[in-house]
Amino acid sequence: MPQSMTVRVQRPDGRPIRIWIPMLPVLLVCSPVVLLAVLVAAVACLAYRVSVVRALGTGWRVVCALPGTRVDVEQRRTAVLVTIR
Repeated sequence: MPQSMTVRVQRPDGRPIRIWIPMLPVLLVCSPVVLLAVLVAAVACLAYRVSVVRALGTGWRVVCALPGTRVDVEQRRTAVLVTIR
């Protein structure tokens, strides 16, 4: 499971902004929304006749594979780099 996320924004004036975000507190604060999303996903799986256990297991594997992910977005003179550890 991801432990932290680092967001770096390179502004047009050349000075970067770096933000370090610990994932556990974010997950604890957002847990009601996450629980609701899991329930909605389970109902959708039942509606489309997909195995709920298999779908939730696949979702968990995707979350566990996130560490090491790096996303770079650049537009004109502004750049955003997101690194998940």
